[in-house]
Amino acid sequence: MRLSIKDAKAVDRVLRGGVQQVRVVLRALALRHLHQGASAPAVARLVPLTAQAIRKIAHRYRSGGLASALYERPRPGAAEVLGPAEKQRIVAMACSDPPVGAARWTVRLIAQEAVKRRVVPRVGRETIRVLLQSHDLKPWREKNVVRG
Repeated sequence: MRLSIKDAKAVDRVLRGGVQQVRVVLRALALRHLHQGASAPAVARLVPLTAQAIRKIAHRYRSGGLASALYERPRPGAAEVLGPAEKQRIVAMACSDPPVGAARWTVRLIAQEAVKRRVVPRVGRETIRVLLQSHDLKPWREKNVVRG
């Protein structure tokens, strides 16, 4: 497989340039070796990628160009579980007094109460933990809770 002169120079710039993601550098190395005439199995012995991965990189180069071969398309990721209003209500709940029978809020208790009070249909502890962390709240430490 041959790269265009412009693309070969761009691959060299990526390899000589500053900080890059490791996978981008490995793909650039694979493209350089393919450009020099090496086969996919031969490149796989030089670069820590499988021959199949190297063939896919070459295919992506032929079909979509250099950017397609080096970089990944953005991934959609998971949708947010909590909306802004739900986040606000949960944070307000965590800043209020804990339910009767509990000395202080815990992440598990906040998750249970959010479902019980119908703030959200269901929510996991990790979602609550990340939400509290983003607001720098630690309701299990009484001195960090705002009482009003």
